[in-house]
Amino acid sequence: MSTTAITRGAHHIGLTVPDIGKTGRFFTDTLGFTQVGEIADYPAVFLSDGTTMITLWGAADPKTAVSFDRKNVIGLHHLALTVEDADALASLHDVLQSADDVEIEFAPEPLLGGPTTHLICAIPGGIRVEFVAPAA
Repeated sequence: MSTTAITRGAHHIGLTVPDIGKTGRFFTDTLGFTQVGEIADYPAVFLSDGTTMITLWGAADPKTAVSFDRKNVIGLHHLALTVEDADALASLHDVLQSADDVEIEFAPEPLLGGPTTHLICAIPGGIRVEFVAPAA
């Protein structure tokens, strides 16, 4: 059996959201992502931080769409993104506290006893996102 994985990291992560504009602005305005494409009539928006591409898909009918329940629905539990260090995580936490439609689940804390730190929040659209600051 080969010890080398066949895959080479994530190409993109696709998320269905109720409001592409609001969630897209969170990625661009709050996190500094760049919009690298879109398909207006699909609708879909493609965003990148230079390493990871996120595709936002518009829910067909946001009023009847079912919100994710992390304990009872099979699927994406959360998206985890890396930040530079603990200082960047602390700064991001400050920004998230005043961001519209962001619900912080917990402030920066040690991941499984540390030294890596992380925080989790729900971004506009309800997707849970973890931000991880690897140990130095």
